[in-house]
Amino acid sequence: MTTTRTESTRPAVWSVAARALRMELRIYESIGRAIARRPAIEPGGSGFSYHRPVLTILIIFIALSALEIPILDLIVHRWPVVRIVVLIIGIWGLTWMIGLLCAYFMRPHVVGPAGVRIRDGLEIDLAFDWDDIASVERIRRVDPPKTPRLTEHEGLRELSLRIQDETSIEIRLERPTAVGLPGRPPKGGIHEVEVIRLWTDDPAGFLDAVRTHMP
Repeated sequence: MTTTRTESTRPAVWSVAARALRMELRIYESIGRAIARRPAIEPGGSGFSYHRPVLTILIIFIALSALEIPILDLIVHRWPVVRIVVLIIGIWGLTWMIGLLCAYFMRPHVVGPAGVRIRDGLEIDLAFDWDDIASVERIRRVDPPKTPRLTEHEGLRELSLRIQDETSIEIRLERPTAVGLPGRPPKGGIHEVEVIRLWTDDPAGFLDAVRTHMP
């Protein structure tokens, strides 16, 4: 019994570790892109941000992370080993928050000749060819807090990538399409969806780019 339980939990542990590693690498990738001023936008495409509603919150967290480093260092300065550990953790946390902010700027939604690329933070990156897309509309919707990403509305399976419970663009797909979401089922894994709802800071510009590139 114990052996079976250990074997069954091993894949879950590896899955969590692999996900954490991917996020960590993406943090440093985003910082590198920010330094080089090279956002992840395909040639001929236009990038559309989705950070405006959360920008102030991220900046506050970064400021607090930076402020707590000298404060904690002052508290534990008489214990060298503890001081070094706390300093490393503090710098790592600050770097992580800066990388997350960079990810919002460097990993925008993209509308281009090949189709639409939808992103959300560090993990979600979904690409759809124009042949996959039936329609794109500007529809602003506010969902109740803690509404799951995956829902069913009017008989259609929806994926909602909200920013502070809001979406501003609705993309209807030609057919049920498999998308990969971070985490384990039921929230993560592979799911078939027919509608994608997302937030962009510039929905009018997003639709203009769609009209330019959509066949």
